[in-house]
Amino acid sequence: MFQQPSLNIGISEEYQIIDPETRELRSIISRVMDNERLILREQDPQGEVQVELPAAFEMGTPVCANIKEARQALIQQRKGVMKLAHDRGYAVALAGTHPVTSWRKPGIPRPGHIEGLVSGRDMLAQRLLIFGTHVHIGIEDPELRIDVMNVIRYMVPHMLTLSTSSPFWSGRNTGLKSYRNVLLENLPRSGIPHHFASWSEYRQYVDMLLATHCIDHERQIYWDVRPHWRLSTLQFRVFDACTTINEALAIAALVQATVAWLVELRRHNMMFRDYTRSLVAENKWRAVRYGLEGKLVDFGKEQQFSAKQLVRELLRLVDPMVDELGSREELEFAYSIIEQGSSADRQLKVFKETNDLKAVVDNLIAETMEGVPTVDLGHHE
Repeated sequence: MFQQPSLNIGISEEYQIIDPETRELRSIISRVMDNERLILREQDPQGEVQVELPAAFEMGTPVCANIKEARQALIQQRKGVMKLAHDRGYAVALAGTHPVTSWRKPGIPRPGHIEGLVSGRDMLAQRLLIFGTHVHIGIEDPELRIDVMNVIRYMVPHMLTLSTSSPFWSGRNTGLKSYRNVLLENLPRSGIPHHFASWSEYRQYVDMLLATHCIDHERQIYWDVRPHWRLSTLQFRVFDACTTINEALAIAALVQATVAWLVELRRHNMMFRDYTRSLVAENKWRAVRYGLEGKLVDFGKEQQFSAKQLVRELLRLVDPMVDELGSREELEFAYSIIEQGSSADRQLKVFKETNDLKAVVDNLIAETMEGVPTVDLGHHE
């Protein structure tokens, strides 16, 4: 019997903590869990700390029934992070990479979850100075979760174009709109996921990796979209950290509406065509390289179209779901991104105008604060 999913939303963000004088990343905060409470503490410069990502920490909203709840939770989350950082004399920014700080910089802690993969001293681990926005959508039926994952892989590149925010790396223009995704795909079990015929086949795959000690934990599967290892959600990990709140909410609303649309097709014993991983990867590369300014392939028509045109087409397809989800206001902002460009486009524009990467960092800090109620960000002595 068909089980209608909750389509609950959760959004987590990985924050850059920045020295406002040098504009360099500054690792000052770690995350520990104590009786299910989130505790943020300042780093002892001489001591070791555990962090979610280097020079960053990750916080996620609670489970939200709809995008309006997610908006309020995300605003409060950013407000709290900014106050916490500012009280220590630092600023906060969100982008897929930091434009200036080099991964070779000593003293930047490395991701704790990478330690089971490679030595933290290895170059692979050290280079993962990257930041993402992750979106969870509640799909309680595991078989439906796998069905949706198989098909929504095709739309991942389209959605990625809206979130690109990592054109710079270690002080250089990479020529890509999402260099973060290039770095991520150096990891095993990353990128576009494989097709699975059923939840059972997926579990057999995971259990084999665990039994043969290829992985220590299911969370070491780093696909762009994956069944979450603990929650009854489909987790979307492909997105660069979204600089503005409106961008984050537009992308979360698009993900939710796309899942809802695919579920509705499935409920009527219909399904969007399932394309191979290798074909989807071609479009993902285009999204990584060119973002909204490039072309994607419509494999059904066997033709190239502008990325903007195909993203608009996706928005049109999911539109019947939007009013019931209550997300029209948030999703409409996707059209603004299409017209005005993603964070990556804006960063490149600032650099073209100023030839100064510090100006790019300043603009990221300012944009990250947009839409957040005034926090006491007065001058600190």
